[in-house]
Amino acid sequence: MSPPVFRFAPSPNGFLHLGHAYSALLNFDRAREAGGRLLLRIEDIDATRCRPEFEAAIYEDLAWLGIAWETPVRRQSEHLSDYRAALEKLSALGLVYPAFESRAEIARLVAAREADGPWPRDPDGAPLYPGDAKSLSAGEQARLIASGAPYALRLDMAAACWRVASLAWNELGEGPDGERGVVPARPEAWGDVILARKETPTSYHLSVVVDDGLQGISEVVRGQDLFHATSVHRLLQTLLGLPEPAYRHHALIRDEAGRKLSKSSRSTGLRELRDAGASPVGIRALVGLGEVSLGFSQTPP
Repeated sequence: MSPPVFRFAPSPNGFLHLGHAYSALLNFDRAREAGGRLLLRIEDIDATRCRPEFEAAIYEDLAWLGIAWETPVRRQSEHLSDYRAALEKLSALGLVYPAFESRAEIARLVAAREADGPWPRDPDGAPLYPGDAKSLSAGEQARLIASGAPYALRLDMAAACWRVASLAWNELGEGPDGERGVVPARPEAWGDVILARKETPTSYHLSVVVDDGLQGISEVVRGQDLFHATSVHRLLQTLLGLPEPAYRHHALIRDEAGRKLSKSSRSTGLRELRDAGASPVGIRALVGLGEVSLGFSQTPP
């Protein structure tokens, strides 16, 4: 039997914070406990936000924590052909269509529909796609694309769900509401998700599924903020004929106000803590994996 394969997959769009440290350490510890392998993946498909200095900092911070990973590191920007092939396979099944509304136009459509009552939203709270791009003829779609109009390639969720039997996943961790064991997948709750854009040839949903499949990831250890997205990932895995990993979703590290740590909110970074005298053992303590206290106020998972 092949050893289990784990992965830590940060985006180089900012410096790592305690939440990243917790997830990385859990993956590292799980790999060691299971006699498995740990891979590092750099999710750098967002060319406007990802920067080389952040990628270099990821390697430095992880090494400082004592985390070892296999090389070479997979960088998503070097494998766009893999995502293109997956997108073409879904397109050949008749499950992909271009939508040309801007974000502002979608907001106006949602507002108009909500005049008649609440408009459905996905598990993250974003409104489901309200447009009617699926009704455009192939000729009109081709004309708009040839004109240079921006567009997003969306998954026809209803058609995709029709093609598969009931879906579920094996949850080794715990969902936000205590879900464990066999969890039913409900991808329809997400509506027609985006798979790619004109300027970005893949999306998180598509690339993470392709990467996990190609890298042979057997157990996905990640935060509970991605628990519900697993429904979409199970659907795409099934449509693309990719293997199904087990999932272990973990609690999030939160600040004193109960908010999850994030790069966008300028959460305290590992580099700042290191500069302030923190040690790798102390970082483990801060995220609930040790007993040493450095006096940094955090709510453990």
